[in-house]
Amino acid sequence: MKKVLLTAFLAFLGTMVFAQQEAIYNQYNVAPILVNPAAAGFDEVHTIQLNARGQWLGFPDAPKNFGVQYHGPLGKTFGFGMAVMGESAAQISSVRARLNAGFRFKLQENVKLSIGFSTDITQFSVNNGVLNGAYYEQGDDIIENAVNGQQLFDASLAGYIRFYENTYIGLSLTNLIAERLRNIGDPNNSGGGLFQHYVLMAGHKFELSENKFSLEPSVMVRSVMDSPFNVDVNLKAGLLDDKLIAGLSYRSLKTIGVLAGTELTDKIKFFYTFDLSMQDLQQYSAGSHEISLILGFKGAENRKSKFGRR
Repeated sequence: MKKVLLTAFLAFLGTMVFAQQEAIYNQYNVAPILVNPAAAGFDEVHTIQLNARGQWLGFPDAPKNFGVQYHGPLGKTFGFGMAVMGESAAQISSVRARLNAGFRFKLQENVKLSIGFSTDITQFSVNNGVLNGAYYEQGDDIIENAVNGQQLFDASLAGYIRFYENTYIGLSLTNLIAERLRNIGDPNNSGGGLFQHYVLMAGHKFELSENKFSLEPSVMVRSVMDSPFNVDVNLKAGLLDDKLIAGLSYRSLKTIGVLAGTELTDKIKFFYTFDLSMQDLQQYSAGSHEISLILGFKGAENRKSKFGRR
């Protein structure tokens, strides 16, 4: 009975951690690279990004995420990025290494397209402390293998297009390898095809008052493996040529998000998001908090371009 309970508990936590793999962070509307590998180097700016997120704070051992990544242009048509992301939730932790690549094309004078892909490997493991727990029995292969860790390899394909600088659409096809392996391992899993998991985002930025004020509505539709289907509706406002940023988000999972950000210098941006759930669990939680620090450095070939313009 102890073994059954512990196995069920680990399976639940593993699903919770895995479900966070795609689009861990919600600040994709200021950093599309978080959900779309084709955005690597798209703005022809070398970018270093630090992210941290605490979810459902107030619960013991609530999920906590961290990430550091770089992406930028290599030549006139190629973009490259790499990232390391980690998460801890209860007794389970994961570390993921990812490589992003994008190929940029100028279709017309005011239309730019990027086709990209990503590969990543994730190491999942259970804290050694479970070996001292009341539910562990010596020789339990399931628990001991979980402590030793498991690896998961995955890949995504993506496209990102921008019209007249202010209108953008991005599509990322995710879990291409993980879903294939699942179908092979489970012949009874009918599945929905190779491209059933995706992240679709689109938005338009309205420039007002001679670029001193802007409004940017956007939407993201997300259907990734082992995670609930979700639709985000966002509205972002920029003041003083985007030196100050404010935004609101509503997610179909009954969550409201508030975004605030500032351009500290022409090379440094800082963003903070607070999420509040409208479900019953919110009365036991202090919400979710997310911060991002973005450093941008223009190459010699694009000194005149605006850092992070989208």
